[in-house]
Amino acid sequence: MTPEDRKDTPMSGTYLALETEQGSAPARRRLRLRWDLVALIAPLAVLTAVIFDIPLLNIVAWSVRDPASGSFTGQYFREFSESAAYMRIIWRTLWMALEVTAITMLLGYPLAYWTTKLRPRLRLVVLALIVTTFWVSILVRTYAWIVILGNAGLVNRGLQWLGITTGPIEFLYNETGILIGMANVLLPFLVLPLYAAMTKVDRRLMQVAETLGASRMRIFWQVFFPLTLPTLAASAILVFILSLGFYITPAVLGGGKVPLVANMMDLLINRFARWEVAAVVSIVLMAVTLSLYAVYQWLRERAP
Repeated sequence: MTPEDRKDTPMSGTYLALETEQGSAPARRRLRLRWDLVALIAPLAVLTAVIFDIPLLNIVAWSVRDPASGSFTGQYFREFSESAAYMRIIWRTLWMALEVTAITMLLGYPLAYWTTKLRPRLRLVVLALIVTTFWVSILVRTYAWIVILGNAGLVNRGLQWLGITTGPIEFLYNETGILIGMANVLLPFLVLPLYAAMTKVDRRLMQVAETLGASRMRIFWQVFFPLTLPTLAASAILVFILSLGFYITPAVLGGGKVPLVANMMDLLINRFARWEVAAVVSIVLMAVTLSLYAVYQWLRERAP
């Protein structure tokens, strides 16, 4: 029976009703699935808003509101931008974060490359040693550097025993000790992504370049290194972002003589009760971090 004949039969209304019901069933299922998804996401969204978003909005309100009158003001941003002490600490933090990033790149890339060349069993041992660093408290690792780098520590004793130095070298309570401690903590964050990217490089590309007469050095710099460069850049930005908020390592290995942003905020909140200026510092640091994170995500998408 054709659709034209079905329209003239007494049962045409029943057929049309069945077809309409069958056509609306998928729409009802989609609507029900949509509401189920909303019900699943809503508690997480509320929790995120309460724990993360509301405190951030509160910080923004502190930075632009006068606590006495409750009116809008920009004096705290002006005070922050005009203070030589605040700007000096900000620039010192950025510069030391850049130095730590450079150190981790110089140490991490060869380490990751060397790990890919090991036998599978030895490679697992090296990766296990790198991963186990995440299981040790940063505070414990930081205090361990005092034993190693102190005036009577292992490094100074070894240098004096070898006759390289006649007295102890000041590794602690200055920028050198902070750089060593921060690089030690952040090195795995660069090595592990690089190792993953290096293992994904197609080895046939190096074989083709070798059959064309390219030397090993030329194959590395013109084939292998460009393929791992996006991951290296993304990991370096991640290390830079993490180093901006370090508190324990500068406080312990710096001895309070090299204050960074996190240490400055601790003083502003706990000692001087300057919550408004601390909120301004937080917003500036968050803006820098979010900008770098956007670059990190862009580089991560380009990584092989």
